[in-house]
Amino acid sequence: MSTTPAKTVKHIFVTGGVVSSLGKGIASASIGRLLKNMGLKVAIQKLDPYLNVDPGTMNPFQHGEVFVTDDGAETDLDLGHYERFLNQPCSRHSTYTSGRIYQTVINKERAGDYHGGTVQVIPHITDEIKQAIRAPVRADPDLDVLITEIGGTVGDIEGLPFLEAVRQFQHEVGRDHVVLCHLAYIPFIRAAGEIKTKPAQHSVQKLREIGLMPDFLLCRSEKKLDKGIKEKLSLFCNVPLAHVIELLDAKTIYEVPLNMQRQRFEGQIAERLRLPQATCDMRDWKLMLQHIRNPKDSITVALVGKYISLQDSYKSVTEAIDHAAWAHRLKANILRFEGEELEKDPQWRRKLHKADCIVVPGGFGKRGFESKVMAARLARESNLPFLGLCLGMQAAVVDFARHVLGLKEAHSWEMDEKTPHPVISLMEEQKAVIALGGTMRLGAFPCQLPRKTSRTSKAYGGKDEITERHRHRPQFNNTYRKACEDAGLLFTGLYVPDANKPEESLVEIIELRDHPFFVATQAHPEFKSSPVDPHPLFKALIGVAYRLRQQQGGGA
Repeated sequence: MSTTPAKTVKHIFVTGGVVSSLGKGIASASIGRLLKNMGLKVAIQKLDPYLNVDPGTMNPFQHGEVFVTDDGAETDLDLGHYERFLNQPCSRHSTYTSGRIYQTVINKERAGDYHGGTVQVIPHITDEIKQAIRAPVRADPDLDVLITEIGGTVGDIEGLPFLEAVRQFQHEVGRDHVVLCHLAYIPFIRAAGEIKTKPAQHSVQKLREIGLMPDFLLCRSEKKLDKGIKEKLSLFCNVPLAHVIELLDAKTIYEVPLNMQRQRFEGQIAERLRLPQATCDMRDWKLMLQHIRNPKDSITVALVGKYISLQDSYKSVTEAIDHAAWAHRLKANILRFEGEELEKDPQWRRKLHKADCIVVPGGFGKRGFESKVMAARLARESNLPFLGLCLGMQAAVVDFARHVLGLKEAHSWEMDEKTPHPVISLMEEQKAVIALGGTMRLGAFPCQLPRKTSRTSKAYGGKDEITERHRHRPQFNNTYRKACEDAGLLFTGLYVPDANKPEESLVEIIELRDHPFFVATQAHPEFKSSPVDPHPLFKALIGVAYRLRQQQGGGA
């Protein structure tokens, strides 16, 4: 029996005060990036106080995009920030909501696990939250640091059980192994010309009432904080002066880790947690930022979607476009088109033609779908580079069936159950599904790339098989495969569950035979893009679009 003591994982908790939307996710991801570049093994998770079991059934207008992990968890968009900054995957252990916590406790109560005892918020809910905090450590015993972001704002009633669980957890593992970073807004009152510290003081006071004392105060501000303001915050928030970290508004979120590093934040975290003081090498990150700040040219991308009015609804898509553009030393100018408005606009063709390429993202439901079909048709007919994602692929198939195969009433079964030509049909295993949450085809699936000469294969570097994430119910209807292929629609990515039954394989990626770049995928490749490792399909799209524009004599 081994006598080697178990490794002690260090914990960093990130809370927010004063107002919401301060950027706790960016702050958490930035801390993670710095520690990872010090050679530490880091993971990040988010605990969200809302009662939905997960964001899967939530309207994007309320909550932004739903981010999907490899293991099929439908999560908050902050996990996208975690993955993009750390360039490593999250999992279902990276996200817990009040709904999921309460559901687990209620299921245990129904199963008799509490032996007839009265079930209460303390200890049962708080114990389950502590189990959630320990889950990533159980999944990866080699972790050095786990960063846990607490959603919401200090003072919210629904967040109290989470903060109480953090207090208990800190007591159980010891203060030497836990750091609490509190992100607070420091407002500038323009009429008075003054920066005010009182809101931050009150949010720290709320924490102290709960029994939590912040080790670091992360100060979100429009204006630079002078020494007097920092001293005041240090005194009344009871944190060392050096632990008052200034987080000014940045031109890009990817500047935040370097802003922290300039204040030696990662070294102070390591010192506080008694971690090895290693050099934090950010040279690759700085090079990426140089590409962002000094583009050689620009590229214009049309984004045709359903939730355009809310910027966060396509967060991973716009980030993936930016990542790809930066890789080519370009600045992406994204023209956002609301689907319903585009359908009514007689000038829609002219407006889309202003772009160098078109991206059609995913979504659900009839509203705005025809605009996606219109965008796919224009790209197909005018040789404009095109990338379709999930519903974007389905729209491209509907266009091809209607206007190339001549099946005028072709449609997706999701949009029209009575269509005589359901070129997009409901997956067989989905037909009996009633519950909406967590029942789609979710997570990472392998995809074979059988055509070595295809644009798809070239984009992926000639690989035989790749893995992409999914979130959908309908799928390409194999009944129409031969007709489509004969007419020039190639199936360049396939999911083959049984090699002995190739006819049951699922179409994952399509492309047009005679087109500069017309590729669409049933997957969501945007979820796997990062600024230091852009996704191959987005990178290929931008590369072809820019080359075509140069050939046509265009330029910034």
